[in-house]
Amino acid sequence: MGKRRDGRKLDEMRKIKVTKEYIIYPEGSVLIEIGNTKVICNVTVEDKVPKFLIGKGKGWITAEYNMLPRSTHTRMLRDISKLKKNGRSLEIQRLIGRCLRGAVDLELLGEKTLIVDCDVVQADGGTRTASITGGYIAIKLACNKLLEEGKLEKNPIKNGVVAVSVGIVDEKPMLDLCYEEDSRADVDMNICMTDKGRFLELQGGGEKGDFSKNELIKLMELGEKGCKTLFNVIEEMK
Repeated sequence: MGKRRDGRKLDEMRKIKVTKEYIIYPEGSVLIEIGNTKVICNVTVEDKVPKFLIGKGKGWITAEYNMLPRSTHTRMLRDISKLKKNGRSLEIQRLIGRCLRGAVDLELLGEKTLIVDCDVVQADGGTRTASITGGYIAIKLACNKLLEEGKLEKNPIKNGVVAVSVGIVDEKPMLDLCYEEDSRADVDMNICMTDKGRFLELQGGGEKGDFSKNELIKLMELGEKGCKTLFNVIEEMK
């Protein structure tokens, strides 16, 4: 299998590092680093739910996603300066929320809301997938804290959840794209999976054209391999 500009194999993840309890105030907090991409994921627990869930005995998980102004090569404007949320950020935080709700039994959570704040401090590709993975770890920490404090009777975590990016660059399927690869990818895809080997989300498309069924299968296989690597890292954190 060929090599990439950073020396990785086509099916190789970048270096992964997770720092737990990175911020002292949230119920769950991690800094997740995948290569040069760095995201802080904080979980806040609120004893209330959205109006559509009041009285139903179920909880909720929602996410917010932001990129700091100098997380990229040039300074980005803060959303507050534009008086509205960036469309890309809205789409990404909906993706994060959907995937993370797949990790939790919302009935066991009870009428609580977990707010997952994902703040990108440095972006080099794969920020949304790093946010999902880091968000899941932060939710696990928050639920452990609620259990220790007697605020939950049972652990509501039902699935481990992680995500990776894959793509076709220079006609080669690749795992875990950095920004340079992502920016010129022919096909770009994000794959979210559970620790039971099932898919929660496949999000992607041909950036510069179409792709074949065989190429799609290859990308899914690369995604599975990357997700297994992430679960191994989480397992080693115990």
